Amino acid sequence: MTTSVDIVRKLAAQYHCLMSREQIHALADIITCKKYKKGERILDEKETCKAMLYLEKGMTRQFYFKYDKDLTEHIAYEGGIVVCLESYLKQEPTRLMIETLEPTVLWEIPKEEIEHLSLQEAEIGVLYRKFFEYSLIESQVKADTLRFEPAHERYNKLLQLHPEILKRAPLVYIASLLQMTPETLSRVRSANLNDK
Repeated sequence: MTTSVDIVRKLAAQYHCLMSREQIHALADIITCKKYKKGERILDEKETCKAMLYLEKGMTRQFYFKYDKDLTEHIAYEGGIVVCLESYLKQEPTRLMIETLEPTVLWEIPKEEIEHLSLQEAEIGVLYRKFFEYSLIESQVKADTLRFEPAHERYNKLLQLHPEILKRAPLVYIASLLQMTPETLSRVRSANLNDK
C-alpha cells in the first residue's frame, strides 16, 4: 500500500525538488488519502476549494455549467495536481466542480497546512511554488491552443501531451475540453487515423 511518505517522495521527484528526510515526513504528516467511486463529486459548485489534490490513481474532470450546458475545463489523471485555482487562492466559493471519471485515489494537500510548512521549510515552499507554476503554464498552453489552433491541431496537441485522456475519457468530455462538437471530434479522429 502506498504511504503518504511515498507520495511526497513522488511529488519531490516529479517537480525536481531536493527535500530532506525531515521535510518529506513533515509534508507527509499533513496529506490525507481519499478514495472515490466513478462518478462521485469531489468538489461542488459554491463550495470553497481548501486543498490541492494529487491523483495517485484514476481520472477526474473539472467542469461548469453555462447556459445549461455542461462544459469540461480540465481532465487530470495519475500524477496530476487538481485545484480550482481562483477559489483556492481567494478562499471563495467556486463555479467549477470536480468529479471522478474512474474509481480514484487522491491525496489532499490542505492549503492552510502547506502554507504554514512553506514558511518554515524553504524546500517545501519551492515545491508549493512549483505546483502553481506548472498549473499556470498548463493553463496558458491550453488557452493559446484554444485561441490560435484549428480543431485538428488541438486534437494532435492533446494526443502528444496527454494521450491517456484520449484513451480513457468519454468522447463527449474530450470534445468539450477541446471546445468542439462530438461530430467534429469524430471527423478529426477519423482524419487522424487515415493519415497514419
